[in-house]
Amino acid sequence: MDNEVKQETIPPYIPRDDTVTLIDLCSSDDDSDVEEHVAERRYNSVNPVVGAKRGRDTTSSAALDKNNAKKTTTTMVEDPCSNNVFSNMPSGRVGSCKQFWKAGDYEGAPGGNWDLSSGGFDHVRVHPKFLHSNATSHKWALGAFAELLDNALDEVASGATYVNVDMLENKKEGNRMLLIEDNGGGMDPEKMRQCMSLGYSAKSKLANTIGQYGNGFKTSTMRLGADVIVFSRCPGKDGKSSTQSIGLLSYTFLRSTGKEDIVVPMLDYEKRDHEWSKIVRSSLSDWDKNVKTIIQWSPFSSEEDLLRQFGLMKDCGTRIIIYNLWEDDHGLLELDFDADPHDIQLRGVNRDEKNIKMAAQFPNSRHFLTFKHSLRSYVSILYLRIPPAFRIILRGKDVEHHNIVNDMMQTEQITYRPQYGADSYVKDSNMSAVVVLGFVKDAKHHVDVQGFNVYHKNRLIKPFWRIWNAAGSDGRGVIGVLEANFVEPAHDKQGFERTTVLSRLETRLVQMQKIYWSTNCHKIGYAPRRYKPGNGYSHRDTSPENDPEGFSPSGVKTRASDKFYSSSYPSHHKGDNGVSGKDSSMYLQEELRREKERSKALEDEVNLAREKIEEMSKEQENLIEIFTEERDRRDGEEESLRRKLEEASNTIEELLNKIRKLEDSKGSSWRR
Repeated sequence: MDNEVKQETIPPYIPRDDTVTLIDLCSSDDDSDVEEHVAERRYNSVNPVVGAKRGRDTTSSAALDKNNAKKTTTTMVEDPCSNNVFSNMPSGRVGSCKQFWKAGDYEGAPGGNWDLSSGGFDHVRVHPKFLHSNATSHKWALGAFAELLDNALDEVASGATYVNVDMLENKKEGNRMLLIEDNGGGMDPEKMRQCMSLGYSAKSKLANTIGQYGNGFKTSTMRLGADVIVFSRCPGKDGKSSTQSIGLLSYTFLRSTGKEDIVVPMLDYEKRDHEWSKIVRSSLSDWDKNVKTIIQWSPFSSEEDLLRQFGLMKDCGTRIIIYNLWEDDHGLLELDFDADPHDIQLRGVNRDEKNIKMAAQFPNSRHFLTFKHSLRSYVSILYLRIPPAFRIILRGKDVEHHNIVNDMMQTEQITYRPQYGADSYVKDSNMSAVVVLGFVKDAKHHVDVQGFNVYHKNRLIKPFWRIWNAAGSDGRGVIGVLEANFVEPAHDKQGFERTTVLSRLETRLVQMQKIYWSTNCHKIGYAPRRYKPGNGYSHRDTSPENDPEGFSPSGVKTRASDKFYSSSYPSHHKGDNGVSGKDSSMYLQEELRREKERSKALEDEVNLAREKIEEMSKEQENLIEIFTEERDRRDGEEESLRRKLEEASNTIEELLNKIRKLEDSKGSSWRR
């Protein structure tokens, strides 16, 4: 077969302390200086995604101004895939860091050549550290899993019937890896490069897809592990041949070789006459360099071993393997594969042993108590609706879809229609959300469970969003669910962009929860409350900011935004909250400012309601006028018909009289 290559034993990477003399060549037209690197051509042999350096075409040596040449020395390192110089970097190999939040602490090669241009244009380079800093948008590791599941769910349109998440053993290194695979339409070489690129997304133009920023694959994979290798097979369409591609996005490779740009080695194959053939984009030597690089920095030992992965998928699909998984401060994997053989869990602060015990005792509150550390629990509520026959398989066992409405009792439904501000861009003014509100079935045990599951385009964005942090037990046991397509999610899809529309939704949800609680709390064993919009709520009855900790059961101190309660934040005198003097005065001024804002917002709503009432009154008057005209018209028609009927009756009577007279006259003639 064409794809067979000779297996080679690749020597371990050893840094060299040799120094080479470089000549800084200055052009005769006073352009910026260009350093002539021996490694430049080899650097560009691997597929650069963004910001790859390209040297300017040089003229013959005779044309160089030797008087302007100046000698410099720099430390060079060896190409791990050949005996030639590969790139320049600091002396000594950069030590690898296995903890995610510390992995961005490296500088790469010093003194990069910023004078190089691409096609005569200045360009911005993307340092490999950006992969790490970009991934820090995922504060919560399970949110990274959700991004990859979103991509698989979007493949339903291409025929995907399942997504499989599992743990694999790295036979090469003896550690654990993460697998995410689906049987969707796969990616051709062009789409594979788009997937590996930053910010490219074809989904943003599609109405029923979740992804929109073209950033999820990079942030999610780099959040879970330092390296990812992707295998994708795409069936031929529109007369094109079937293809299969391999792409390696390795932070370890970029960091260890001191790269200053993001470089992604890739291999492409095309099916010809029932055989898979190489797609050589430049030269066979470049192909071999890509193969060697992928083999050295991936969990696979040969090209045959790489191609064997395609045998695990059918005609199409994508297989993502994340390896060099991040560790915690204790040297253990951040992902716990041992606690449950059919689950992937998180260690550390997201795992609460008390909540785990309570989940076994209160099954209807299980998802609230376990979603922060259990991938199975989180994924079961991740989507409001699952396409028919689509399966999410986690470590060999299907994830059972769950709707938290099934955990509620004494439910109510409220339709919320957003009110857009003057600064809001309205895509669809007819959008609304049906809020299902109720007590969790375990509420009689006074479990501290509350919050709203807020979905956007079927995807859970805010799980158990705790928006009312009341003093004491108020609000406890109330949960809700809604799909709010009129608010925009943040890039990590774990929160919403803080806008006026979101603030008004938040305020309305607080109002709903307060009214529901005060009306029904006595039914689950709490003392009856009387709902008082004017007072009765302490200054802690606030709505939290849109932050990742906003749904914490313990609550957080955040700013007030409930505009519906103009007196919900009473003035605090000295000693009320531990402040006095200048601080107290500033606090009161802030409260007064908020009260004015709430009053103005309420006034605006009253004016809007008054305008609507006037419009409805006008419509009512118009309808009454129309009905009156219609009634007069019908009365006129009725009167006309009555007259015609009377005239017809008279005519009939006259005809009958004439007939009688004729009969009488004929009878008298016959007697004679």
